[in-house]
Amino acid sequence: MQIRIGVQSVPKELVVETSLSADEVERAVQDAVAEEDGVFTLRGRDGARLVVPAAKLAYVEIAESEQRSVGFGSY
Repeated sequence: MQIRIGVQSVPKELVVETSLSADEVERAVQDAVAEEDGVFTLRGRDGARLVVPAAKLAYVEIAESEQRSVGFGSY
């Protein structure tokens, strides 16, 4: 899954590839937002850990991983 995260007052979004399902990511966001001073934590496929205070989340977009094409034509 590819996850795009918008953070308040930050112009660039964070993009993470994770092996978690869409439901697992959604549940993690819900749990973080529900807690007072909650923290949204996500581990990427490369093992990197992303930690964002839940109060600063602007949006979380959950999408299938993009298949990037190689070459100049679009097929």
